[in-house]
Amino acid sequence: MTYKLTNIRILTCRGEEVIEHGEVLFNETGILEAGQHVTAEGVVFEEIDGSGLTVLPGLIDSHVHLGMDTSPDPFASMKLDGPEDIAFKAVQQGYQFLKAGITSVRNLGTRYNVDISYRNAVSSGVIDGPRVFAAGRPIVMTGGHGHVMAIEADGCDEVRKAARTQIKAGADLLKVMATGGVLTEGNDPGATQFSEEELSCICQEANKASKTTAAHTIGTEGIKNAIRAGVTTIEHAYLLDEEAVELMLRKGTYLVPTLIAPKLIIDKPGSVPDYMIDKLKKIIDDHKISFQLAIKAGVPIAAGTDAGTPFNTPGLLIDELALMMEYGMTSYEAISAATLGAAKAVKKDGIIGSVQEGKASDLLVVAGNPLEDIYTLKSPVYVFANGRMVHQQSEYNTEKKTLHA
Repeated sequence: MTYKLTNIRILTCRGEEVIEHGEVLFNETGILEAGQHVTAEGVVFEEIDGSGLTVLPGLIDSHVHLGMDTSPDPFASMKLDGPEDIAFKAVQQGYQFLKAGITSVRNLGTRYNVDISYRNAVSSGVIDGPRVFAAGRPIVMTGGHGHVMAIEADGCDEVRKAARTQIKAGADLLKVMATGGVLTEGNDPGATQFSEEELSCICQEANKASKTTAAHTIGTEGIKNAIRAGVTTIEHAYLLDEEAVELMLRKGTYLVPTLIAPKLIIDKPGSVPDYMIDKLKKIIDDHKISFQLAIKAGVPIAAGTDAGTPFNTPGLLIDELALMMEYGMTSYEAISAATLGAAKAVKKDGIIGSVQEGKASDLLVVAGNPLEDIYTLKSPVYVFANGRMVHQQSEYNTEKKTLHA
């Protein structure tokens, strides 16, 4: 099916370009034309009147955990799950992401490499779901953060073997735990885990295979170890300092702040384990300060939610963007962090992240103007993934004007 959106506002997300009353022609092969007017010569298409609507690239959540169940203690749940249990949850979450206008996700850790299998099922058309950039099992030190779902390895020889194992399994990128974490009982979230040397060995293997890397980081020294080692993205980064920010700018390292994740936990005493609350009380205020330090300096940002962690259901990316704006970003900067900025972080900006000819037809259509009200993104009117309509609000009906070649 070929679609033509007419009389629609286009947020191209390639710079701050906005086209009023524009047109977009696309099908399953990609975006054929986009601009003030498209020719559509010799093309049979279904027309959608976009009056009062805005189209922008499908959103990208740069930090999710497919198959993690959002329960108060998801690692405890995951420990009891088999591969089929996690797969069922991943499929359901994929539907939720699409309905929310999130057409791509970067998955940063799932037990049994289920996310890799899920990615393959989506890409082959077996099931509907978002485009997935899958890390599979994270690589952690023995007893490290997230060890329930991970490969445990110590020293350069073992971490190289773990990296190669994940690449052989089909991972798109490698996820590492450079510090302790909030959800893992018994470790200090600020403590370093892998050494800089171990992290460098993992990054070397990723680079040789043209893969990117992502590092879970909370404490300052662990952040700097990961940046110096050459990771592509720093996740969370509660305790940045000026030296770390300077390193990120010099290396071109992206920050994925996941601001919403701790907020969903901190207000739930009695629901989540006490150790999670105790850890967060010490660092949650620093999280905001670190993010503001990074954006003031111009560190590149990709938006992610940490979906799958406690109460962090698929589709909260707009709430993350709203927090980023509350802490100092403009609406355009926040939207860019969930579109072209996120695409650049996975080195797929030649395929996704903007509305322009030749890009994949992953598109989100909403009522109103998200540059004026970010929450308009919470209610997609239409969602297209690879040119296929995967969601439509019932009150909107396409106006069909079939033209013949």
